[in-house]
Amino acid sequence: MKLRGRKIVGGKAEGELIVSQKPLSFLGGVDPETGIVTDAESDIRGESIAGKILAFPRGKGSTVGSYIIYALKKNGKAPKAIIVGEAETIVATGAIIAGIPMVDGIDISKLKTGMKVKIDADSGEVYLEE
Repeated sequence: MKLRGRKIVGGKAEGELIVSQKPLSFLGGVDPETGIVTDAESDIRGESIAGKILAFPRGKGSTVGSYIIYALKKNGKAPKAIIVGEAETIVATGAIIAGIPMVDGIDISKLKTGMKVKIDADSGEVYLEE
């Protein structure tokens, strides 16, 4: 199955999905040293986003969240790519400065943790492996 969204940051990635159905805060919500989600309100609290394709509806919280995404990349704990329902400035800026492929405009409810996906962010396409 192919889902079509919009390119925010170009690039290609493939791997296993980790999906939050709730907005995600990076500042205070993701540990930049480990990649573990610490946001108390998150439905993926305690899970690692490192090396996975991270999908969530939208970001929330402080503009410092952009730096946390960059710090995740510098520490080798960043997601391979980011899929969001709605790109907002904090997450988009973080993905840009960290060079993480990012697509928005994707219906997150169609995605489940553990699915294998391929992302072609240049064309805004997400391929779900069946």
